[in-house]
Amino acid sequence: MSMHIANGRWVVWLSFLVAMLFQIMPLPDLVEPWRPDWLLLVIIYWAMALPHRYNILSAWLLGVLLDIMLGAHLGIRALSISLVVYVVVLHFQRLRNFPMWQQALMISSLICLYHLVIFWVQFVVDTATFDVRLFLPAISCLIIWPWVFWILRRVRRLYKVR
Repeated sequence: MSMHIANGRWVVWLSFLVAMLFQIMPLPDLVEPWRPDWLLLVIIYWAMALPHRYNILSAWLLGVLLDIMLGAHLGIRALSISLVVYVVVLHFQRLRNFPMWQQALMISSLICLYHLVIFWVQFVVDTATFDVRLFLPAISCLIIWPWVFWILRRVRRLYKVR
């Protein structure tokens, strides 16, 4: 019985690692502004699926790791990812029952919140200027959320993650 629990945790943390690698993977300049927030999408999925296990603390740890990997000010992404995951964990039952298109819209609005918090903290700490391209990842995340959800749900069921 404990082997299933250990396998489940291993699968989830492996999905976080893959999402982090996708997050820092170099892209051409043309599509760089449209880069989906892979790590945030995966964290949102696991927070919706298993809110008692993957919640604000794991989001904060992954946000700090992402800040380190991106070379950003320490804690900016940790704060914004934690805030988004707090909203997801607070309303996970409601989000689970939404149809896929409505889930995608809600996730897209949470991604906008994520980028606005990052912009706000960067504006306070440094001199940041607002750009409309800030919201382009929300559009790409809106499009790819159904596939991310489907893949992670299949992985969760295949490895019996609980």
